[in-house]
Amino acid sequence: MKLSPKAEEVATFFAKMLDHEYTTKEIFRKNFFKDWRKEMTNEEKNIITNLSKCDFTQMSQYFKAQSEARKQMSKEEKLKIKEENEKLLKEYGFCIMDNHRERIANFKIEPPGLFRGRGNHPKMGMLKRRIMPEDIIINCSKDAKVPSPPPGHKWKEVRHDNKVTWLVSWTENIQGSIKYIMLNPSSRIKGEKDWQKYETARRLKKCVDKIRNQYREDWKSKEMKVRQRAVALYFIDKLALRAGNEKEEGETADTVGCCSLRVEHINLHPELDGQEYVVEFDFLGKDSIRYYNKVPVEKRVFKNLQLFMENKQPEDDLFDRLNTGILNKHLQDLMEGLTAKVFRTYNASITLQQQLKELTAPDENIPAKILSYNRANRAVAILCNHQRAPPKTFEKSMMNLQTKIDAKKEQLADARRDLKSAKADAKVLKDAKTKKVVESKKKAVQRLEEQLMKLEVQATDREENKQIALGTSKLNYLDPRITVAWCKKWGVPIEKIYNKTQREKFAWAIDMADEDYEF
Repeated sequence: MKLSPKAEEVATFFAKMLDHEYTTKEIFRKNFFKDWRKEMTNEEKNIITNLSKCDFTQMSQYFKAQSEARKQMSKEEKLKIKEENEKLLKEYGFCIMDNHRERIANFKIEPPGLFRGRGNHPKMGMLKRRIMPEDIIINCSKDAKVPSPPPGHKWKEVRHDNKVTWLVSWTENIQGSIKYIMLNPSSRIKGEKDWQKYETARRLKKCVDKIRNQYREDWKSKEMKVRQRAVALYFIDKLALRAGNEKEEGETADTVGCCSLRVEHINLHPELDGQEYVVEFDFLGKDSIRYYNKVPVEKRVFKNLQLFMENKQPEDDLFDRLNTGILNKHLQDLMEGLTAKVFRTYNASITLQQQLKELTAPDENIPAKILSYNRANRAVAILCNHQRAPPKTFEKSMMNLQTKIDAKKEQLADARRDLKSAKADAKVLKDAKTKKVVESKKKAVQRLEEQLMKLEVQATDREENKQIALGTSKLNYLDPRITVAWCKKWGVPIEKIYNKTQREKFAWAIDMADEDYEF
């Protein structure tokens, strides 16, 4: 059946996702079909009434063939595309801000497609509409040349607001949220904001003991509201939980944070696995990532939780006298600029610094030091619950690595045999030439031992990292100066820890920190 252009375009969005498990989910299919029908002509609507009778395989194969063709392109063709992209970047990827030429982060508008969402999002499968110039608000100086809209179109609005950091904004049609085009992370304005974030966390370090003593006292308060606030703050501090804002029901996936925990999300065990007063958490946090943890807590916290859960149903709020507004207002009174997020940043950074001190052995070689760094980073990612699904290629790449290790072991065994026979020759002949041979064989053995160790370290690292995402904490929660100082102190090249993009983002820290920096 030949579809009308609008209906065909939306059908291709589904076809491109055919191999994805999304397209098997009932809610995704239902939302997609409803939105697809809105794009059809009346005739199409009469014929196409059931999604499960639609066969998208031909379309899907077409796009697979296209993607294969892209992979098979010659070097020249790839280079040509690269040059075209660079031309676009030169023209659209920069702006002048406070007399400096700054890079823009995402200067291409998001294309239409099907909304995916994270976890079981009730709106998955809905159609993300094409953004038209008429949806776009441009923000620039009064005396600037306003970029001209595509021929025959006009911008929704041009405004001159120097109190915000965005250049362009529009409202997307699925959640009604506002999207922005901003400056690149390497720009001055973003770097300064980043630096301030870590300076706020360092201010918390100075008064955290006072705050901890205060919330411990508040566990005994006569006011229920104060007790709940104190227990919630203990969780935010000890477990790096997010605050947890209220959400519209049915608009988003059912995810919670500390303040929005329900009775059903925790279990209390007076004794578990040989530990006293254990709280078992099980809930879906941001992006529908499951948070599961069994934590021994102080007796007073345990008793308070029992009190908070009395006479409540599983779906009732655990902290019924508390919300993020109340909590953040209280935090603001304790320290200017303090929010629940600052605790996450503080605990992540301080954990990295402590772990690096404990794990780095001065006499280790560089690959071993990098393994220690990654282990310190892992401790932070576990604290912040940054998970990932094991990469699809995980088993295969581990097998390849194991093959390399086995081959290296054989080479090493050969080299050791060579060295042994060279030593035997030298014993008999006792001349300079054979001595030289022994030395060179010794060096060969050492070289292979180092190479083998490097491969084995890599394998350990990959295995330990299978289900943990390091990138989130590295980019958002860890003061980069801790890493820069560690690299300078131990002579580890910074590019072994930060890739090019990260080095650009953290240029301020690379300039600022010396090896003695303390968070």
